[in-house]
Amino acid sequence: MQNKNITKEHTITSNSHFHAGEQEIQSRLGVREKMERFSKQVIASFMPEQHRDFYQQLPFIMLGHADKNDWPWATMLCSTTEADDAGFITSENNKKLTINSKPITGEPFSELLHDYARNTRIGLLGIELSTRRRNRMAGHITQVNNTAIEIEVDQAFGNCPQYIQTRELIKIDKTLQKKSTVSRISEFDADTTRFIQNSDTFFVASYVKLDNEDSNINEGVDVSHRGGRPGFIRVDDNHTLTIPDYTGNFHFNTLGNFLLTPKAGLLFPDFETGHLLTLTGIVEILWDSDDTEFFEGAERLWQFKIDHGFWLKNALPFRWELDKYSPNILLTGTWEEAAETQQAESERNQWRPYTVTKITDESSVIKSFYLSPEKNQRPLFTAGQFITIKAVINNKEVIRTYTVSSSPHDSD
Repeated sequence: MQNKNITKEHTITSNSHFHAGEQEIQSRLGVREKMERFSKQVIASFMPEQHRDFYQQLPFIMLGHADKNDWPWATMLCSTTEADDAGFITSENNKKLTINSKPITGEPFSELLHDYARNTRIGLLGIELSTRRRNRMAGHITQVNNTAIEIEVDQAFGNCPQYIQTRELIKIDKTLQKKSTVSRISEFDADTTRFIQNSDTFFVASYVKLDNEDSNINEGVDVSHRGGRPGFIRVDDNHTLTIPDYTGNFHFNTLGNFLLTPKAGLLFPDFETGHLLTLTGIVEILWDSDDTEFFEGAERLWQFKIDHGFWLKNALPFRWELDKYSPNILLTGTWEEAAETQQAESERNQWRPYTVTKITDESSVIKSFYLSPEKNQRPLFTAGQFITIKAVINNKEVIRTYTVSSSPHDSD
């Protein structure tokens, strides 16, 4: 693994908001000093007032944790009230958040609460899909009872809305809610594979295991959102997923945790049915994969190998209706497109057959020829390059070279 030369001590900066893994990646990518300065402006040890107000209006919240066997999990805690958005989360002060909810049946988080130990570290993500707003928090549990979980804040910061799809929440009538069921899985069957391949959103939990209570307070658990176009997750086999990592906020909370503790918990909501797919397994960051250059928008890749997981059917009291995709993800690719691009690259210096599908007279001396490739080949030419065309005209082979210009429909 890439963390073989990383220790928790050798890169830690005193009073830094970032732990050794996060610092290592920031240094690798040349943003270390910039992020250290920036973090002091955006990361706090308490919740700003607007964050407190935001959390208290949410109907659900994402939580990350590690179980007693050191497997991370991403969890969704939901309001059980009849209202769409009435405060199942409260905040007594800027260091305290209380979640008045119980885990969904079958969630591994239930076991953690049953065996609860004071100061158990968790990560929180407040996210509102209708507005694409989100805030992050790292904290520790201070008290648990039959109806509530009390959390003290260690770190809090806002997040930009990149890659979040806009969705409208729909509350389901309890009388119409189907009975929930739980089934354990250890590999991806055909239905699970299809669901993952069609997903445009999931949540990822990661952590750095604390050696003792004196460890740096910023070493704990994180839960984060990941979004992309349907098809942005590749199912390599019945145990392995490959996922692109896009440009983000350069905190590298998730990848920094992966570097020190190469495990992840993935949670896939089914927004149409209310099902949840929750998985845990090992991860590897692919810094130099050849596949990265063919996937539009990918800065790097990471792989997830399942250890085990659960299908939680009819688990959620909500549904969501897709409004529109994030404008950011429209600039990213899919694995199908990446494969086509890679194939086109391998054929760059070969003649490739095209068919003239339309000819338009633009003027008395200019015609536009519309060409369509065979096999849905993806052209790799860009404005300013040359393209060579060979055609048979009047039974004679003719070769011409042209300069490629941009489309009048291309944006500046």
